[in-house]
Amino acid sequence: MGFGKYAKGYNQPVDKLPGRAWSVILAGTTINLCLGCLYAWSVWLKYLTDEVYMKAHGWAGALTAEQASNPKSLCILIFALLMIPGGKIQDRFGPTIAATIGGVFMGAGLLIAGAVHSYAGILWGFGVGGGIAMGIAYAAPVPATGKWVGPHQRGLMIGITVSGYGGAAFYVAPLIKWIIVSYSLSASFTVLGIAYLIIICGAAQVLAWPEEGYVAPQPPETTAAKAPARTAVDWTAGEMAGTWQFYMLILLFCLNTQAGLLIIGHAAKFIRPMLEQGFILVAAGGFFNAIGRIGTGKYSDIIGRDKAYMLNASLAAVCMFALPSIIASKSLVLAFVACLLAYWVYGGGLSLMPSYTLDFYGPKNLGFNYGLVFIGWGLGAFMPKLAGRIRDLTGVYDWAFYIAGILLIVAILIAAITKRPEKAGA
Repeated sequence: MGFGKYAKGYNQPVDKLPGRAWSVILAGTTINLCLGCLYAWSVWLKYLTDEVYMKAHGWAGALTAEQASNPKSLCILIFALLMIPGGKIQDRFGPTIAATIGGVFMGAGLLIAGAVHSYAGILWGFGVGGGIAMGIAYAAPVPATGKWVGPHQRGLMIGITVSGYGGAAFYVAPLIKWIIVSYSLSASFTVLGIAYLIIICGAAQVLAWPEEGYVAPQPPETTAAKAPARTAVDWTAGEMAGTWQFYMLILLFCLNTQAGLLIIGHAAKFIRPMLEQGFILVAAGGFFNAIGRIGTGKYSDIIGRDKAYMLNASLAAVCMFALPSIIASKSLVLAFVACLLAYWVYGGGLSLMPSYTLDFYGPKNLGFNYGLVFIGWGLGAFMPKLAGRIRDLTGVYDWAFYIAGILLIVAILIAAITKRPEKAGA
């Protein structure tokens, strides 16, 4: 494979990704498989709100549904905010330092959550510690991957790297449930805390930028003309903020995210009349969330980021407009199809947007620049709350789906006009 200074892929053009690049991609995926425990929060929530279980395991009592949801909400908020300084740390000190810091916070946060039998302990441990960890560590693998791959590979390779975050619920949810049932809720935090501290910090040592002079594989002549438009120069955050396209990328991220989070946040509820075990849809959705990142990344390399975004948004919009009728008809198969497509599109956005940012503004400052674009992901969190309010007022989710669909149509129009910014030398 070659890890030394003179390994293939250092200081020479290459016709394919060197082994070192694949190691970085694998390490980044591994880190995200740990950080993605956020998607398994519903398992913890179930037991945190169980009065009998909580008292039997040394807690003062159960948390309310709102209290049990707050650690996740706090984690998401801090995650989104910390992506910016996390990206800056990555750009300045390298991905190993950034991911190691994240690993320490993740491990320490979960250990605190496991040691302190209180609501405050969960808030500080998972909400604050986990949020800091995710913001800083998540900002490291994508820029590292982006520096190794050619322009025709960015979507796929970044999609593989971030697929770990989306697919983490596959193993985390059953693992957490087994530990909670076999031992205790506190033990589930403690076990994951120790494991993640070791795994994230270990994988962080593999993350690396290529040495100066490395030339990533370039697209074959037969496909070069079809490769997504990309900048030939690197933009600073200040220069990026001076372009209107930067604000459109934030908006595109937000509009893609809002529809996905609507499904992720409420699918188990609105499908329950058709399927008592709503967690089955959630688990299947986690799979589509993960492969949507890889699949969308791949075809965005072929047809371009804008066309891939418009294709995904069109599919999601059709699903949003159809879901009220599907739910009313109680068609379980159609409900699954519509929801899983929405999961795919949501996951796809998380490979599209870093690739968009890389194509538009270059790899050098990608950590900080993508951290700023990632604000759009945090802004998309308005939709689950709005959907809950609509459900409380009307008794159904219909208008939440319609609003999400309309916003996706707006997103399609924005993607159609948002082209790569021009800069001297680009």
